[in-house]
Formats: sequence, C-alpha cells, structure tokens
Amino acid sequence: MGSNKNPILTNDPNTTDKKSNPKLTLLPLIALIFYEVSGGPFGVEDSVRSGGGALLSLLGFLIFPLFWSIPEALVTAELATSFPKNGGYVIWISSAFGPFWGFQEGFWKWFSGVMDNALYPVLFLDYLKHSVPVFDQLYARVPVLIGLTVLLTYLNYRGLHIVGTSAVVLACFSLLPFVVMGIVSIPKIRPKRWVSVDFKKVEWRGYFNSMFWNLNYWDKASTLAGEVEDPSRTFPKALYGAVILVVCSYLIPLLAGTGSLDSDYRDWTDGYFAEVGMLIGGSWLKWWIQVASAMSNLGLFEAEMSSDAFQLLGMSEMGMLPSVFASRSKFGTPTISILCSATGVIFLSWMSFQEILELLNFLYAIGMLFEFAAFIKLRLKKPDLHRPYKVPLKTFSATLLCVPPAFLLILVMCLASARTFLVTGVVLFVGCILYSALMQMKIKKWAHFISDDDDVNSTDCDVEDHESLNMHARDEAGVGLLYESSSSKAKNVSQT
Repeated sequence: MGSNKNPILTNDPNTTDKKSNPKLTLLPLIALIFYEVSGGPFGVEDSVRSGGGALLSLLGFLIFPLFWSIPEALVTAELATSFPKNGGYVIWISSAFGPFWGFQEGFWKWFSGVMDNALYPVLFLDYLKHSVPVFDQLYARVPVLIGLTVLLTYLNYRGLHIVGTSAVVLACFSLLPFVVMGIVSIPKIRPKRWVSVDFKKVEWRGYFNSMFWNLNYWDKASTLAGEVEDPSRTFPKALYGAVILVVCSYLIPLLAGTGSLDSDYRDWTDGYFAEVGMLIGGSWLKWWIQVASAMSNLGLFEAEMSSDAFQLLGMSEMGMLPSVFASRSKFGTPTISILCSATGVIFLSWMSFQEILELLNFLYAIGMLFEFAAFIKLRLKKPDLHRPYKVPLKTFSATLLCVPPAFLLILVMCLASARTFLVTGVVLFVGCILYSALMQMKIKKWAHFISDDDDVNSTDCDVEDHESLNMHARDEAGVGLLYESSSSKAKNVSQT
C-alpha cells in the first residue's frame, strides 16, 4: 500500500485502476475462444493436400468436432466454472493429482502455447509472400517476425479488455470475405468435387496433425477465468457459441473452394485460400483474404499470448512461480509473464510450420490426457464439489465421453516422428528440473513466492465473492501449493 511502490509494475492490485481493467463479457470471450482455437480457415488448406482431396478434409471438420471439440468444450465448461481463477487447467490438475503434476501441466501447456503463438507471424508472412515474394527470403523474414512480435506484445500489454474488444472486430473482418466467397461460388459449385479423394496419396500423419491443430485449445481461455464477468454463466455460453463459429468458419470456405474449382489437391498448401479467392472472385477477393489473414493473425497472437501470460500469473498466485510473475501493469496485465511469453515466441519463430505443428500437438496431447483424467478423478474424488455448470451426464457416461478424444490424442502421439519424441522427452525432463529448482528457491527463500497469507485478489471481486473463491481455491487446488509442500518438508525434518 506504500507510496514508494512503482504503479507500473507491482504485486499490489490496489495500484491497478479497476476502471482500466474491466471484466470480459460474453461476446469478447467468444471471440477470444474462437481465436484460441481457430481464427478462421487460414491454415486448414493443408488438410486437403494431406487428405488426398476434398472428401477427408470435409468429413474431418464435420466429424472431428463431435468426437473432439464438443467433449473438450464440455469438460472445460465444467472445470472452468468450478475453479473460476486464473491458471485454469493448472488448478484442475493440482486439485486432482497434486502440485507436481499441476506444475508439469502448466509448463507443457505454456511451452506448447508459446510454440503455437510462434506460428502466427510465420503464417502471416506465408500469406503475404504470394504477393510480396521478398518475404520468402530470410533477410526479410527475420526482422519482420521480430517487429511483429514486439508490436503485438505491446498491444497485449495495454489491456485484456482491449484484446477482447479487438478480437470481436477482427473476427468479423476476417470472416466476412469467406462469407462473400461462399455466396459468389454458388453458381460454380459441382458437388461431385467434394467426394474426390486419392487414398494412395493420403499423408495420415499430416492429416491428423492438421485436424488436431485446427480444432484444439478449447481449454486455453480457462487460464484467464479470473478476468471473466460471471464465469459460471458466461463460460458455457461462450464455449457453445465458439464451437458453432469455428466449425462454420472451416466448412463454408472449404465447401466453396473445393466445390467450385478443379484445382489439384496438391496445390492446397498454407496460404492457398488467397489463390482460391482470386479464381472465384478475382484479384479484389484475393487481396481481401490476404488482409483478412493478416488481421486474423493479430487476433490469434493476442488471444494466445493473453492466455499464456495469465496462466503464468495464475501459477504465481498459487505459489508455483516467483511472485514477480503476478506483477501487473497499470493496465491490469501481467507484465513479466507477457515478456516471458514474447521471448519464447521470438526464439521459436525460426522453426518451420510442420516442425512446430507436430511438436506442440504432442505436448498438447499429453496435457489434455491429464485434463480428462482430472475431470474423471474430480467427479469421483469430490462429488460434492460446487459445479455451477455440470456436464449433464453421470460419472460413468462422462467417462465414456472422454474415450473418443483420448483415443484421438493417443493416435496423434503415435503418429509423431522420432524427433518429436526426442524433443518432447527433453521438454518433460526440463519440467521436472524446473519444479525441483523452484522448490529449492522457495525453501531457501532465494526468491519471493506468494503464500497463503498473501491477499492477491482482494480488489478483484467483492468481499463475499472473494472469501468464497479463496476458500474454494485453497480447498480444491491449494493456493500456495509449493508453500504447503515446503512446509510439510520442514515438519518432517523437525519430527526426525
């Protein structure tokens, strides 16, 4: 509370102007979830090429949401409303399996999220290089990638409410040209083109990775649940709305493009929708799609970075990371967490699209398997847990709901290359080392960690809500998990 604290970077929430940090409402949250998962059809072109034609691509975006997107969205809705705090799935896993696995989940998902974010500047340039070939050259790509990352990081720093509002505008702008393309393509559509497939040319690993990447991350927005207005009601509605929006944003452009053109399926690579627009509507539609792609990548980057940063903030508030990661700017944004995520993006942006895609899918798959396991275990372990939204299934049926997506996750992991297995092993090892190192830092007091005695969120909600959330979080997830672990160690030492 002292006047000597820097209002720009402080752990004291009282220095943050509440008016500059309003809560997220339904429409911005739908847009953020849309951008966490999709952002539009940019990047789905490879599903046609790797699927050997239009048929498998169209069937994939019809069937996969039923067995993957909807179950993940339902699980996310139940758990996010049960634990409406920043940190999301880290809290779920910690409640079910303890702080060690909660930390590992957080590290895997943060690392895969940063890798995912590194794709968007790359995709941005992949679209522009069709019209500006110089962006295919390394000397031009590197400074542009760094410049984009810095600019978008600054926008994220300015406030989550700005990110949410801009996501709504960007989503409308990015999807509009595909609505126009769908209308213009109607006279040219020949339905027989939709069933074309060459099974001998199907690249199953690329196909499943493309499907999985374009339909995952439904749980990502849970990491900023503490910033959502009335999360118990807003989250389920936002997830349902986002599922519909995502599926339509894929199917309409694919139906229009594959049904109206005789182009070879091998032409369908990243950025090809710009050429599809050219062939269907002319150069004006091509340029519109390219601009929409650029705008979409802004939304994708901003949404992903917000979730990654608020995840680190939530882990810090739980005592898993030093308190500096909970530092908020005068705009209410987690400054150090944003900078940490931005640094990761810059270091990973040199990797190719397919390299990033397969590795982040593998890490994400491991994390999601833990989330499904936590969902089932919490149903068994804590049947009386307050669940403002509950999947309308009994525990046995809810377990069956998780089987198809779990099978898909295992399939994606089995199709990974040996290099992906090796890199993933390194990441898992680093996560274990980091946890041990942070435990030592906590015990030896080499850095300040937030403990149960610290009142982190006292101004984020009224007194009654705050008390109930604190009791709930401490009971179910253990705010200050590392603190408790170190305390138990101290007790054991004293007893011996």
